[in-house]
Amino acid sequence: MTGQVRTVDGRVAGRRGQATRLKLLDCLSDMLSSSPYRDVKVIDVARKAGTSPATFYQYFPDVEGAVLELADTTAKEGGGELDALVAGRSWTGKAGARSAEDLVDGFLAFWRRHDAILRVIDLAAAEGDKRFTRLRTKLLTSVVGSLTEAIKEQQAKGRVDKNVSAAALAGTLVTTMTGVAGHQKGFSSWGAKQADVKPALVLLTHLGVTGRKPA
Repeated sequence: MTGQVRTVDGRVAGRRGQATRLKLLDCLSDMLSSSPYRDVKVIDVARKAGTSPATFYQYFPDVEGAVLELADTTAKEGGGELDALVAGRSWTGKAGARSAEDLVDGFLAFWRRHDAILRVIDLAAAEGDKRFTRLRTKLLTSVVGSLTEAIKEQQAKGRVDKNVSAAALAGTLVTTMTGVAGHQKGFSSWGAKQADVKPALVLLTHLGVTGRKPA
């Protein structure tokens, strides 16, 4: 987070206050990994951070407000991180195979690192909370845009059907990656080894972007 950090009543927080606020967010993030966010209480977050509920309320109106702060930070930082996996990459020959593998690796790793808050974003968005829907869109818009441009380049070279919407195809691929990334631990119940998930996703991604199997 950059820029001035303010308390709920509008005061600019000093260095110590910023550190306290960040610790509260870190503790909340840890708690979300093991508890549904609606079950998390202010007093529990404050106790874990070694402070009081009154201090928590100096920086956040409630737990949901703090969750939104975590989600917004993840969307802002993650959007650039995911886009960097695609922007400027070559999708020709062996370089294309590496691009597909790096994209899938990056997606799966990002979801593992931020699993707790991403599950909250998905759940709240699915329930119709427009605030979380906007954050999910913010997270994925850049990478969908870069992937759309990559597909258009392949269409211009005659490798992908020009009648296919590049934006729709890019959005479908990204949605597939997010779905797989969010369900990484569940494939074993379908008889699929977790180690086999990545190659399958790389194959689908490369086929979607280039119309061909990886070199």
